[in-house]
Formats: sequence, structure tokens, C-alpha cells
Amino acid sequence: MTYVAAVPDLRFHLDATVLRTLMNLPVRVQRALVRRPIVVDGQTLSPEIQLMLGLQRLARVPAVETLPLGTARAELVRQARLAGGRQHVGAVRELTVDGAEGSLPARLYVPTERLGPDPAPTMMFFHGGGWMYGDLESHDAECRFVAEHSGVQVLAVDYRLAPEHRFPAAVEDCRTAYCWLVEHAEEVGADRERLAVGGDSAGGALSASVAIFAAEQGLPLAFQLLVYPGTDFTERAESRKLFGDGFFLTTAFMDGAEEAYFEPGTDKGVPDASVLRRVDFPERIAPAHVVTAGFDPLRDEGEAYARLLEDQGVEVSAKRYPSMIHGFANIVGVGHEARRCNQDIAERLRAALA
Repeated sequence: MTYVAAVPDLRFHLDATVLRTLMNLPVRVQRALVRRPIVVDGQTLSPEIQLMLGLQRLARVPAVETLPLGTARAELVRQARLAGGRQHVGAVRELTVDGAEGSLPARLYVPTERLGPDPAPTMMFFHGGGWMYGDLESHDAECRFVAEHSGVQVLAVDYRLAPEHRFPAAVEDCRTAYCWLVEHAEEVGADRERLAVGGDSAGGALSASVAIFAAEQGLPLAFQLLVYPGTDFTERAESRKLFGDGFFLTTAFMDGAEEAYFEPGTDKGVPDASVLRRVDFPERIAPAHVVTAGFDPLRDEGEAYARLLEDQGVEVSAKRYPSMIHGFANIVGVGHEARRCNQDIAERLRAALA
């Protein structure tokens, strides 16, 4: 189900104007405004991100984990729209795909360069949000941006969320949805030889699980794009301690998401929950590109998963954006540096499915 934020009002437009003005200032001006750069673990936070976080504190923007569930879901959409802006893409098509227990809303983004009749490379996208937040609206700008800048169709799926649907509902939905894409590739203009899965945060974890499932089932899959994936519910890496407060994704958010996602007593170390704990890997897993952010609590476990895949003989590339925070993939409508990082990711997707 998609949780749509309220229609933008005057407050939203004022907030958007202030954010856009600050984030689009020349970098030298941004550096002057922040005065004291934030340096942690040998990394310097991007001045535009530092300004954005400071603005959120001044405006008393609520952390979604402090709000009632329905309000929190709408607030996440609102914040994503502020950072995402209006992104052009060639065409957008609403449709439904199969889920594990019924149809799921989905949205196909067709880049301008792929508006012709030829089958196009296509990535099935699973959004982030801690398995309990996020929908087609919260990641609309990100999907538009990735599609248009990569030349790859993006098919976003609105999988079931916790706590209404706990683990493994999301995993099962995403696997079933990917099977639908393989079976209905012609219907969405997809090239079956150039299919990918990808997502951010929780969506990155779900993409990793689907990629392994595809290898097990012998399904075609050419690439997996894992953007700051959550890969481990059993141990707390050092980055969780370093960046668990003050850098958007908080320990309180992660604890709340974990509580919502799992039934009490669930083994959180099973591979479909904590892919970093997997010990048996099938052959022919699709090549992976793993993206991490320097100031992200999930940084270390994402990079550990890249190393695990490499140890298993999977073709892997990994890229850390040291000045970024968790959530930077949504920052495509304002700023300089975050947009460049996202353009880089889009180009990596283009190259993988060329």
C-alpha cells in the first residue's frame, strides 16, 4: 500500500525554497557557513549535507521514528519530496505485479532514450525505509533520476511492510515480483538478457536476497545494485557506533525497524534476514556493485558483504562516498555533491547493462 503525504502546502514550498537555496549555494560559501567541518573516522562530512542536517534541527523536523506509524510514513514521503524535487523522465506507467500473497502496486520509469520499441535494460527496484516505511512515492524522484541518467528502465515495487506484514513477507514479495518480471519482460519492454535488481538500505538487502534466489532458480539476472544495504541483524559493526546519532539514520530508527520487522523469537541470523551470515552460496550469482556512505551506520556491514561476495568468486565492485550520509540516494533535487554521487551510480548501472 502506498502512503501518500498531504498535498504540498505553503509550508512545504517555503521549506523547499530554503533547502534548495542553501544546498545550491557555491561550495565555498557552504564551507564558510558551516565554519567547523565535521570530521569522523578520517572523513569530512560534505558541507551541503552538514547544512541540510543543521537546517533540519533548526526547523525541528521530526524524526520519523518518534511519530505514529501512519504519520511517520507520510512524513518520510514529505522529506523525500523536499530532497528529491521534480525529476524528468521519459514516461511513467502504473501497473501491478505479482506478490507472494496477491498483486502489488508497481511503477515503471522509462528513460527518454528508451521510448522506442526496442527491448530495454530494466532494473527492478526495491525501496528503503527499514522494511516498515517507504513506498512508490517516497522513492519516486530517485527512480526517475536513476532511470533518466542511466538509460535503464526502473520498475519499482511496493512490497508489503512491517509491522502489518513481518519477515519474511517482504522477501517473499520481492522474489515473486522478480519472477513476474522475468515472465512478463515483453509486457514492460524489458530485455531478458539485461535484467537487474537494485535498491537502497532495506531495498539493498532485499535485492541481495533476490539475486541469490535468482541464481538458485536459474533465473536470468545480469546485475545487482546494492546501495548502503543492511546486511546483518546479529552483530553491531563499528560504523553503527560511530554514526548512530546525528547523521539521519539513527540507532533508535534501526532498533524500531528491527522490532517491527521480526516476530519475537525469530532467528535474525538466517540468510534471508542477515545476508552477511550466509555460508552457502549458489553458483552464477550476478555481478554486484555495492555502494556505501562514509557517515552511515550501515557502512561497515555493506562493505563486509562486498568482501564476502568477492570471497565467493562473485564479480564485485564497491564504492564508498566518504562525505555522504545514509539516504543520500534520495537527494537528487538539491545540492551539488549528492547529485554527482547519484550520477556516478547511474553511470555504473548504465555500464553494467550496456
